[in-house]
Amino acid sequence: MELKIFRDTLPQGGAGCTVKAELPLETEIRISDDLPPVGKLVKCFVRPVVLQRQLQPGRLTLEGYLRCTVFYQSEKEKGLCQTEQKLPFTRQLELPELTFTAWTAVVEGQTEYLNTRAVDPRRIEVRGAYGLVVTVHTQCKTEVITALADGGIEQQLRTLQGVRSVAVLDKLVTLEGELVFAKPPAAVLDITGNACVAEVKLLAGKAVVKGELRVQCAWRAEGDTALQSQAAALPFQQVIDLEGIAEDCRCLCVAEPVGFTLSQAESAAAQLTANVMLHLRAWRSYQLQVAVDAFSTRFETELTPQPLVTEQLLCTLNDTATATGSGPLPDAGAQLRACFVHYGPQQTIQKGEGWVLAAKAVVTALAENTLGELESYEKTLEVAVPLPITPPEETVLVPECWLSTENVQCTCAGGTLEATITVRAEGAILGCTTSPVIGSITLGDPLPDTDPEIALRIYYAQAGEELFAVARRFHVAPAQILAANQLEEELASLPQAQRLLIPVT
Repeated sequence: MELKIFRDTLPQGGAGCTVKAELPLETEIRISDDLPPVGKLVKCFVRPVVLQRQLQPGRLTLEGYLRCTVFYQSEKEKGLCQTEQKLPFTRQLELPELTFTAWTAVVEGQTEYLNTRAVDPRRIEVRGAYGLVVTVHTQCKTEVITALADGGIEQQLRTLQGVRSVAVLDKLVTLEGELVFAKPPAAVLDITGNACVAEVKLLAGKAVVKGELRVQCAWRAEGDTALQSQAAALPFQQVIDLEGIAEDCRCLCVAEPVGFTLSQAESAAAQLTANVMLHLRAWRSYQLQVAVDAFSTRFETELTPQPLVTEQLLCTLNDTATATGSGPLPDAGAQLRACFVHYGPQQTIQKGEGWVLAAKAVVTALAENTLGELESYEKTLEVAVPLPITPPEETVLVPECWLSTENVQCTCAGGTLEATITVRAEGAILGCTTSPVIGSITLGDPLPDTDPEIALRIYYAQAGEELFAVARRFHVAPAQILAANQLEEELASLPQAQRLLIPVT
């Protein structure tokens, strides 16, 4: 007799991988005429900005630029000065052959090494390398057996729940506004910002994102070494076309500031242009009943198991954590002038009874020593953002999060550098769970006839033993065992050791 097999498809968590690569850095930065000449180099920072990602079988292509920022001290003015250059790059990374219908690539990293020197008062040479850490996660469609019929088949079904990736979009948007200073600044040292997405409204094929970019500008006046701060707020609203998205999707959008440009006017007002990368992710939940075990009461049965990876959206994250550290300074009289924070790659780790999103934060303090020279000091802090989840055992966590500095307090006093930062983590934590299901099934020869004089067998079952496993052992329908022993119809496993009557078919 032919066995009827019913199939369907569901999104399965595909293979993932983490690859490392090195971006070489070799450039010469020329100091523009409106900036003071270089007297002493203080610190150089490098940060990658990825504008395009393209995944092909066996290869991931990244396009973007390295943002190289150099802080220096002028011979004429003792205050801090800054210059910046963008270095475009295109990098192809070799990957395993991945099958996918949806994918994400999280790009992180840290500076491997940097050598900077002043060739002359108007030229700075920078040599070094930036180490990329790229984590690729995929999702693909797979065919599963949902039901079986005929041939005396008995089946064990299980309802699997998960999410299907509907949208993965990284879009660069440009915002414009104005910064008004108390007086025309002699130098603008740094512009940073935190973007807050207040609302994401989903429509058929569209997403409307509303939020605000809060900008902080560090600057100094003519003849003054102390830095001042100027703030501005830039509201934004973006309408994004997304094929396949609908109102019933779960959606996440994180706005990441990646660059600022300030056009100085003759007055104290300046035109501000900000580039913000919108990271938008959307998922749709699903439920599907699949066959995880089966046997025939009339034929020999051959099963081939299939591991099936389902993904669940464990949580979306928008929380803060505080990290504090201190260390000695070589100059007890150093006075703080500026402070910067950079983050290394993230990972999810178990800490105590819970889970955290962990990363290293490097706090760099620029301080003026007792000789009037600017020096750079660093302190590494351990960041741990608690996760509001308790994942099931053997669940592999897949984070896709972005860290930003919400607040930084840094002091140089009594020969000690003390730093406290408040870090905001935004993103999502997915969980991948592997379940065994039936990959294929065939019926073989008929089972041998049983002795007609035997009507019942006795089986001594152990506590926790599954009723379906007992039924498969004796090629008897589970419903017959339940009826013969007057057990509840929904009973799946035995609560205690007991004697079972097994009907003979």
